[in-house]
Amino acid sequence: MKLSADGAWLTEVRRVLSLNCDARPAGCAVSLIVVHGISLPPGEYGGHWIDDFFTNRLDISAHPYFAEIEALRVSSHLLVQRDGELVQYVAFTDRAWHAGTSRYGNREACNDFAIGIELEGCDEEPYEDIQYQQLAALIRTLRARFPAIGENDVVGHCDIAPGRKTDPGPAFDWGRLERLLA
Repeated sequence: MKLSADGAWLTEVRRVLSLNCDARPAGCAVSLIVVHGISLPPGEYGGHWIDDFFTNRLDISAHPYFAEIEALRVSSHLLVQRDGELVQYVAFTDRAWHAGTSRYGNREACNDFAIGIELEGCDEEPYEDIQYQQLAALIRTLRARFPAIGENDVVGHCDIAPGRKTDPGPAFDWGRLERLLA
């Protein structure tokens, strides 16, 4: 995977710009990757719903669940779709709004120092082989670009917001990801 000259964007991926982001705090180095799971509507895959959600264009009349999330203004840096396609919404140098109220170690507000990667999926259903391969390649690329991301600095949303979030869920195989990264 290749990065743009400024290291803010992946090249040769689909880009859908989200306004749900802002500048990282001055002097705050990227030092964490947070893995998420998302499907819209829940348990359904494909289509444009995730793009629409991250760009505040979600048609709430299209599904009853969408009314529940209508007021949310969220984003992520990347999405890995079920077929392995990558979509980037926010520059890595900017703060995406993916973690919410969160804590990693003794630090709060993980959005300040984390990159969020969404996997199209849900907690109870296995993720696809290609998603693991793409995720491992992304992590290697991001670690090369942001050396403060250490070996243990890839976590699930559930790890930084326990009791509030469960993704990427029990169906995500952390051991498999570790083997791909070895």
